Amino acid sequence: MFGRRTPAPHRAPQPAPATDRVPLPNRFQEPAAIPAPGATAPAAVAPAALTPAEPPPLPAALADSDGYYQMKTGVFDALLDSVDLTELGRMDLSAKRDELSDICREIVNVKGFLLSPTKEEALIREICDDVLGLGPLEPLLARDDIADIMVNGAGRVYIEVDGKITLTPIRFRDNAQLMNICQRIVSAVGRRVDETSPICDARLLDGSRVNVIAPPLSLDGPTLTIRKFKKEKLTLDKLIQFNSVSPACAAVMRIAAASRCNILISGGTGSGKTTLLNCLTQFIDSGERIVTCEDAAELQLQQPHVVRLETRPKNLEGAGEITMRDLVRNCLRMRPERIIVGEVRGPEAFDLLQAMNTGHDGSMGTLHANSPREATSRLENMIAMGGFNLPARAVREQIASALDVIVQAQRLRDGSRKITHVTEVVGMEGDVIVMQDLVVFEYTGEDAAGRVLGRHRTSGIRPHFYDKARYYGFDRELMAVIEQTP
Repeated sequence: MFGRRTPAPHRAPQPAPATDRVPLPNRFQEPAAIPAPGATAPAAVAPAALTPAEPPPLPAALADSDGYYQMKTGVFDALLDSVDLTELGRMDLSAKRDELSDICREIVNVKGFLLSPTKEEALIREICDDVLGLGPLEPLLARDDIADIMVNGAGRVYIEVDGKITLTPIRFRDNAQLMNICQRIVSAVGRRVDETSPICDARLLDGSRVNVIAPPLSLDGPTLTIRKFKKEKLTLDKLIQFNSVSPACAAVMRIAAASRCNILISGGTGSGKTTLLNCLTQFIDSGERIVTCEDAAELQLQQPHVVRLETRPKNLEGAGEITMRDLVRNCLRMRPERIIVGEVRGPEAFDLLQAMNTGHDGSMGTLHANSPREATSRLENMIAMGGFNLPARAVREQIASALDVIVQAQRLRDGSRKITHVTEVVGMEGDVIVMQDLVVFEYTGEDAAGRVLGRHRTSGIRPHFYDKARYYGFDRELMAVIEQTP
């Protein structure tokens, strides 16, 4: 055994187990076996045991929940007293899990806890997750069908699956454990969360977005929200399979991205803006230099020449903050061919529009808006927030000349996500920005299960960016798609 501390008196040779006790299984194996669906006590699922075919079950609430968590706390505390953390840090992850499992099994025997093999393996997995991972969140993070994880204090964990929010039986030992996991997440990206700095945005290693708000601002304990990314990279073809977009609509967006049109993706929270942005960046030529600016790095570009920039919050002295506008202004000096802004939410909108107007064709970004028309109004408001003393007409002319296409994403009432508009910015007419819809999603009703039905309809109007498409050789394909009837 590695680096164990000097055995305490209670770690003497053990008496033979009671006759009514179920024999323990042999040495802990990775991955642990998942109980059959008919088992009476389902266990928490280790990430290594997942199969992509169907998601693993969530840990079910045990009959004696309070007693189980008291037992788990006792084993966990005894484990910390028995382990030399210095030696533990020198081992690889698999060896750590094996050794911790052996020690936990011995502690269970010493304390005389009567557990079935299934419950014992569940307890050991959960404790190993506490020490080596993110504790009770590990089974949720391993599931690819979960879009959001929402932790409202130690006793309530919600998930979103297929657009529906449900309460899970998962819970933490106490708020201290939850806060420790929050600190573990944010410290991995060089940030901090505590009473003096109770709000923090961070990310997981896979790019999943994390937000933490801690007491005293959160009254019922730390609140943790994770926007998960799927392990399998989504593409426009996948979105077509999910009926989020039609083949014609996908073709229009693909041609716009490949023709170096300036694209803005708008939509509400959870509508799929970042997912769509990731999909559209797949059509950027591999030889182009791309600079991304984000609050928390979550874009997953596949091109070889990508420079990723991330904002930085204030330090303990209240200095050192790097804002999104600082990043956008600096990236103009980095000789980018395209600038990708993860989310436009402030005065950096003015600098992005200037970049789009000064040779950085094909730049993209997202913002929160409920329609393409509202997106242009929000851009005006963001520029005004920056203190720019410009006439409204001048700002609108800047928007009209910079933007080529606005793509509207929407989360419908049945939880599904659709591309509802692909709208082109044509120019100015008086003081009004002129736009025309190239593709629109038309609602036709709903089925017996309450799912929204509809179809994407193309307008048949020749796009204003036709000349750009012709320059890149997409003109015939573009017109064939636009003119087709559903």
